Amino acid sequence: MTNDIICLILGGGVGSRLYPLTGERSKPAVPIAGKYRLIDIPISNCINSGVRRMFVLTQYNSASLNRHIKMTYQFDNFSSGFADILAAEQTPNNDGWFQGTADAVRQSMHHLRNHEYKYVLILSGDHLYQMDFGKFVKFHIEQKADLTIATIPCTAKEAPGFGIMKVNGKGFIQSFTEKPAPYILQNWKSEMSAEDKAQGKDWLASMGIYLFSKGALQKLFDDSPNATDFGKEIIPNAIQGGRPVASYQFNGYWTDIGTIASFYEANLALTESIPDYNLFDQDNPVFTRQRMLPPSKVFGTRIDRSMIADGCVIHADTITNSMIGIRSRIGNGTKVLDSILMGAQKYRDLDQMLMELKEGTPIEGIGENCHIERAIIDKNCRIGDNVVIKGAEGLEEDLEQDLYCIRDGIVVLKKGAVIPSGTKIGAEV
Repeated sequence: MTNDIICLILGGGVGSRLYPLTGERSKPAVPIAGKYRLIDIPISNCINSGVRRMFVLTQYNSASLNRHIKMTYQFDNFSSGFADILAAEQTPNNDGWFQGTADAVRQSMHHLRNHEYKYVLILSGDHLYQMDFGKFVKFHIEQKADLTIATIPCTAKEAPGFGIMKVNGKGFIQSFTEKPAPYILQNWKSEMSAEDKAQGKDWLASMGIYLFSKGALQKLFDDSPNATDFGKEIIPNAIQGGRPVASYQFNGYWTDIGTIASFYEANLALTESIPDYNLFDQDNPVFTRQRMLPPSKVFGTRIDRSMIADGCVIHADTITNSMIGIRSRIGNGTKVLDSILMGAQKYRDLDQMLMELKEGTPIEGIGENCHIERAIIDKNCRIGDNVVIKGAEGLEEDLEQDLYCIRDGIVVLKKGAVIPSGTKIGAEV
């Protein structure tokens, strides 16, 4: 069944809610879990499910995403698999950028003409989850659906942030609303299991994962030639037009990495002893670029509830509940708490570092006797000695600073920021 699928992965728009992490990269290119990028999640789900033909639709800040995919996902000559980039382009029929999720897919459909397929799987490039798409396709076929939408149970508190489906007992979607106001939620309950109801999960939210039968997708585009978005236009039109639109209920872990807070929480949740998202599942590995880095070196550091990626040199005093990315360097006496360090893109040789120190320039990484807490340190940052960077809930938001931003009480250092020794950012220690 999965051999009949072509997958289109949406590269996302501006990603303003993830700024400044999206200042120089697209959302799917944002690093996660120390050594991966967000795009690795949907591509790995496809590979593990036997879906080997993938197009990644890109538009905004796409250079690093394109480079990562090109250098990572190279299928052998005896396989029909591929992970190719489809960038927004001017054509005789269209001279503009992608205007929305549906418009991006519509503009890309002509690239599928040379492929044999029965189903089009549409995914987002900025979600964290593990799903067997083979089961998804099997359900779609059994339901004889034109469109199947993956849905996840949610509570009244969560529902206003999602597209909510009203689903009948046979698994078909009767109606759909985008981000409903709390006062109308009672009208949007679905038939749920006793276990879901006991947890207050009376609603089904769209996961932004769609499976279309080939002919049905083209017909929906033909019927709505000006529609630009799946959630706001194509899906409601399909339901109102009487087409069989099914709900595939997913009960595993899933989160939308749409904000700084959700990115921060999803990363640190991976440091739990038994996290909801399992990076250690040998049957469903997460694939990424092989950088051929050495093992990390640690000198006298107390490490608790943390993950350390490859190629790090750590002399820190303490690392607690933190995610330490590739090639991170942390100096003597430094404390890192509840933080995400993305590391560096390359090593500096010893002579370079000695010259920079002599010139008074902080070397790449974190210096000595620093305090880093509730922070996200983007790649290639240089932090001098005796620096305090501390976020805290309720901390006043900084809309824009040259070197950092404060979002949801989290201090986010911009990529390549240089922080002089003795600097203090955020709350008092």
